[in-house]
Amino acid sequence: MASSPCGNSSFDSGLEIKTRSVEQTLIPLVSQITTLINHKDKLKKSGKTQRALQRLGQAVNVAVGRFVTVGQAIATENLELREEMSLACSEARRAGDTIARLTDAAGTEPLEPDGRNTAFTDRTAMVKAARMLLSSVTKVLVLADRIVIKQIIGSRNKVLITLEQLERVFSFQEFVQIFSQFGNEMVEFAHLTGDRQNDLKDEKKKARMAVARAVLEKCTMMLLTASKTCLRHPDCESARINKDAVFQRMRFALELVVQIVTDTRPSTDAETLPVSIYCGIRDFKAKVEGLREELYCVTRESLTALLERIAEQTEDFTDSAYTSHEHRESILQLCHLARQELRQLGAHWELAQSLGASEATEEMEIGILKTCHCVSELRQELHRAAVGPAVDLLKYHTEHTVLKALKVSGGEGNLEGVDEYSCRLTEQKEQLVETCRLLRHVSGTEPLEITCVHAEETFQVIGPQIISAAQTLALHPTSKIAKENLEVFCEAWESQLSDMSILLREINDVFEGRRDKRTYLSLPRPGKHLPNLKVVKAVKLDAEEQSTVAKLGLELRLITSDLDSECEKWDDHEHDIIRQAQSMSSMAYSMYLFTRGEGLLKTTLDLFQQAEVFSEEGFQLCSSLQALSSQVGDEEKVMITSETEKLVTLCQQLQVTARSMVQGKSATFLKVQSSVQHTKGILEIVVFLLPACHKLAKKYLSESSSLSSPQIWREKHLAIPDKEDPLNNKNTSGFGVKSLEHHMASLTFLESK
Repeated sequence: MASSPCGNSSFDSGLEIKTRSVEQTLIPLVSQITTLINHKDKLKKSGKTQRALQRLGQAVNVAVGRFVTVGQAIATENLELREEMSLACSEARRAGDTIARLTDAAGTEPLEPDGRNTAFTDRTAMVKAARMLLSSVTKVLVLADRIVIKQIIGSRNKVLITLEQLERVFSFQEFVQIFSQFGNEMVEFAHLTGDRQNDLKDEKKKARMAVARAVLEKCTMMLLTASKTCLRHPDCESARINKDAVFQRMRFALELVVQIVTDTRPSTDAETLPVSIYCGIRDFKAKVEGLREELYCVTRESLTALLERIAEQTEDFTDSAYTSHEHRESILQLCHLARQELRQLGAHWELAQSLGASEATEEMEIGILKTCHCVSELRQELHRAAVGPAVDLLKYHTEHTVLKALKVSGGEGNLEGVDEYSCRLTEQKEQLVETCRLLRHVSGTEPLEITCVHAEETFQVIGPQIISAAQTLALHPTSKIAKENLEVFCEAWESQLSDMSILLREINDVFEGRRDKRTYLSLPRPGKHLPNLKVVKAVKLDAEEQSTVAKLGLELRLITSDLDSECEKWDDHEHDIIRQAQSMSSMAYSMYLFTRGEGLLKTTLDLFQQAEVFSEEGFQLCSSLQALSSQVGDEEKVMITSETEKLVTLCQQLQVTARSMVQGKSATFLKVQSSVQHTKGILEIVVFLLPACHKLAKKYLSESSSLSSPQIWREKHLAIPDKEDPLNNKNTSGFGVKSLEHHMASLTFLESK
């Protein structure tokens, strides 16, 4: 039986891989090492295969040499890592030399009478060398990742120092000079954190990084106008309060970034979210349904306690002033009914245990079904109680009546009017905050929970800031900068309302099982107000253009539906191919929403950035398809290779289109059309390939499941080898990995195929 070089255990339990780039770097190495190990299982090999194995062993050794050279250079430049990095590099070089020596030795073994070599004589040594190589390479990569973290923290520290200087300035001239420096530092920080966000494996950390970056993006423009207002009106208390709140919010976001990249929290941090009702119900149902297989897996008391915690959390709904009487009564009734059903199930459960039953009885099965149905009904009622009023609330705030009235009252110097409408805005804020709290309970995923908490905090903070900005304008009604400042804070409020409407759609999609919108949370949001950042002007489509592109969007939506249907047929949703296809479907869906004037992609610049990310995911899918094609028969390989080549071409065309510079509205619109068309063409090929890939992947898994890589450092099932055959490629020059720009500041670890 073929096997992985590391079996099923961790080769280094002290290493945790937190980023996709490190994970992706290791996969081709695992693939090639696995090839060497598995070929040692064959009793006899032809001379041609033997020579190919020799070339592969030598190629691995050469690539390790290059890898070690870069690693040692990094060790020289980073004293704090020198000892650990040097040791890991030495281990890697020693392992590479051993692999080359073993494959060379096999080539010199005497031939059998039939002209074939026998198996390698020292399989144990090869496995040991493979383990050492994987362990040492992983150590080097993880150590290199510390450098990225160091860069982010260093960039954050520069921003923080400049932020403190900005807070202390007293003249416009000095402010302009320091703010220019601050803008450049923020651009660098935005790039570093954006790369890190995309690279993180943990979806919760991705969501938290998205929150921190969104706060910094919005606060940058607020900081500019709030500081200018304070400089223009230095004796105005409301202007000082307004400015201080912005600086405090930016410090919070900068600290949050450090917590994410270092995986730490302050000892006084009470930010850990309580379990939402959705998660509580999910866990409760899983434990109840587990009784079918094992009567003693949980206790009756633990299930009762879990249900009581759920009922206690529903008080957030029943005690809310914004929950309707009908919803409140229904929630209370369903909680009571759930308790009853659990008690009846418990009685049947105890009886089955007393009779020595090994599995659930018929009466227990009925009780399990009734209990699970009841809590599912409770979940649906809670969803309706949270989402329905939220939708109505957003519709009510569409006109932004209170914000407009505050602007008018402030511009007229009407302090009484500002006070009146400030009270109304505070009421709106409290209602929105309460709505976000209820939405968190039904959001369905941890990233969406984090987004709900962010929305709650944003309304909580921006509400008082709008009021202080309006008070400043009322005290200085002729001040242009005070008027501009109030406009900026009102825009931030309106932007958060828009984000909340998108959040509602995502929560509904998850609830209805349509899709998990992880792509939205992972996608870097272009900064509209980052100073000194020169980008192509973003535009919105007019009504006629929107109508034209909407037709293309509808075709794109139909293709994503077909793709989703094919994805649902796969049993293994963590398979590389299906995971990448689902990711592309989610991104295409966001592009479809753009064609309708909805979703996170607000401008053409957003669309083009999404198209570029989509093309990169397409290239990843091509690598996975190539990996699959190397494991199937010639006929299937020809088909997959042919379609993959088409896919590569279309992805290249989309990438070129997305990156191309255009000027003028007509040229931009044509670029939009081309981007959507290319995306549609790519998805059509993916939809065509998925059924065949599903069949072949199942066949391959049943025949040789042991080719999957060690679970400890990756969650995927197919490695990504070089494009050419790993054994018979005469020009093999490395592991087939990409240079890690994120990790080595443009230094290449290994030569890429």
